[in-house]
Amino acid sequence: MKGALFDLDGVIADTAVYHFRAWRKLVKDHFDRELPDKLEEKTKGVSRADSLKVILDYLGVTVPQEQFDALAAEKNEAYRALLAGLTSADILPGIPELIAQMKRHDVRLSLASASMNGPFILEKLGLSDTFDAIADPSKVAAGKPAPDIFLEAASEIGFDPGDCVGLEDSVAGITAINAAGAFSVGVGSPSELGHAKLLVPDTSALQYDAIETAFERR
Repeated sequence: MKGALFDLDGVIADTAVYHFRAWRKLVKDHFDRELPDKLEEKTKGVSRADSLKVILDYLGVTVPQEQFDALAAEKNEAYRALLAGLTSADILPGIPELIAQMKRHDVRLSLASASMNGPFILEKLGLSDTFDAIADPSKVAAGKPAPDIFLEAASEIGFDPGDCVGLEDSVAGITAINAAGAFSVGVGSPSELGHAKLLVPDTSALQYDAIETAFERR
């Protein structure tokens, strides 16, 4: 295992809840509608534009491109405002220890997040200097479940995806890791992430030795 490709929301910090809170505010303000909890999973791990498409489809609403762009920008402003108080205390359990172990074993770390706010969030969490690279989602042709962001993340640290593990908590993310040819490590339930090569129930269960052993046995 030479590289680790990390998703951000739900793996490093639980910022996904802020995403959906911002979407709910946007929809209430502009369409006077409520979004159901079940829709959150469909917006999890995918880009801002793709999330907005999912939400507008659910609402049965079509908007011109100019309004679409304005809605996406407004949501991002609301999301960043919610992140204002984010600190290292918001890093999910087990992640600091896992990162430390990976660094000790010379595993290079690359962020593979669909979020344009990845660098901002890492800075708020105090992890900017910990990651060796951050894949830029604006440079990839397609978002998750396409493999593009993980291919880019592996390329940024100079490794073939087959030499890397990818860590994700979303259906789209695990699909993307598998399609990229990396070894998928899922965080969540078997009912949703049964296609992960290795699955743990939560981040506190992520152990370097277990990941390395599973990677070698693939």
